[in-house]
Amino acid sequence: MLVLWGCAAHAAELLVRIDLSDQEMTVLLDNAPAHSWPVSTARAGKFTPTGLYSVQSMVPMHYSTLYDNAPMPWSIFFSGNFAIHGTTQTDRLGTPASAGCVRLHPDDARMLYDLVQSYGVDKTLIEIVD
Repeated sequence: MLVLWGCAAHAAELLVRIDLSDQEMTVLLDNAPAHSWPVSTARAGKFTPTGLYSVQSMVPMHYSTLYDNAPMPWSIFFSGNFAIHGTTQTDRLGTPASAGCVRLHPDDARMLYDLVQSYGVDKTLIEIVD
């Protein structure tokens, strides 16, 4: 898959596509859909940024410095304090419920984390659409 980003073209082997309207993540491996999971993104009054992002950093267990040390297992940061991560509020998946991060079931978050490590952060893109 050829994705134009700025002035350079990048071949993304792992594309993580988050649809805010559907509250769903689709993971494409080498341009083929491989996984589809429910997510929770920003609740009313908050926002999840849209656009195309690369992975900034990864942390197996992060604790939020903004929200009372809330656990954020399998964190994949893509824009400042915004991350894809696991959540204990699995009953809220499929509905907007976060302060802006993209929440996944912890098992799915770990699978995604492992995939990004396997493919490499340089071959991973995160796309968030309305």
